[in-house]
Amino acid sequence: MRKSWAAYLCLSVFLCVNMSSGVRAANVEISGAAKPIRFGLTAVVVRENLRFLDQWAYYLSQQMGRPVKFVRRRSYREVMDMLESGSLDFAWICGFPYVQKREPEFIKLISVPIYKGHPLYHSFIIVHNDSPYQSLEDLKGKTFAYSDPESNSGFLYPQYLLAQRGTNKETFFRQTFFTFNHAETVEAVAERFADGGAVDSYIWEYLKEFRPALVNRTRVINRSPAFGFPPLVARLGVDLETVWRMKRVFRGMNDKPDGRKFLDGLKLDGFGDFPPGLFDNIREMVQKIHSSQPRAKSKASNAGAITVKKE
Repeated sequence: MRKSWAAYLCLSVFLCVNMSSGVRAANVEISGAAKPIRFGLTAVVVRENLRFLDQWAYYLSQQMGRPVKFVRRRSYREVMDMLESGSLDFAWICGFPYVQKREPEFIKLISVPIYKGHPLYHSFIIVHNDSPYQSLEDLKGKTFAYSDPESNSGFLYPQYLLAQRGTNKETFFRQTFFTFNHAETVEAVAERFADGGAVDSYIWEYLKEFRPALVNRTRVINRSPAFGFPPLVARLGVDLETVWRMKRVFRGMNDKPDGRKFLDGLKLDGFGDFPPGLFDNIREMVQKIHSSQPRAKSKASNAGAITVKKE
């Protein structure tokens, strides 16, 4: 498939930063002897532009006074496993893995991106623009593309819609597959590899601005209720001062010229503090799927096999 949305997103950020003579040095020296802070990202967030990652990591390192290293993995499960093992200190994850119950718990919420004035986004069910499909029911017996088995917008929400109809993806669709990247889900539908797909509204809208020729070949037939935007989390066990400073750095991006350039490129307004209750409707979807399909065995194929934590 073609390059993911991340390459275009990262390139635009990189140009925004460098056209203004690069990231200006903060009044904090980076201690090269300090242990790097390891920050997890998935391919759903960013994948390709290594120069941009270097710029962003350098900015965060300046603000933290310690090296910050981005660690990229293909799936949310890989990132969550690394948080659990202590291989990561922070990560940008999704609301679905965030609400899952863990024994013992090993992460805590530190910040949520703000998009178009709110810490919210949607799941879009999309089809090809020239197709006759007008609703999810029209996709029965068709091929459907998901993003990640632990994506809220790219997997959980369509699973919830099917559960509400008394069915599941194995019986409703003829075939399903995972792209592990929302942009590639858009591409799969635009290029007719899939009849329909589930994507993150933020990424679809971003692509609509920067890759209109691609996105205009798709059409939204279902828009979910608003969900809490994919959050930033810290691993329990990271010292409190480091967690507090990281929260302050992300919240302060909007107040610093260099930070603002990154936010502008990402099409985000900033990062803020919000309660765990922001993700309650995601918890409710998991619980309803669980109650409607109590015999689910595979969490990769059915979200009902996963329990949620209570806040």
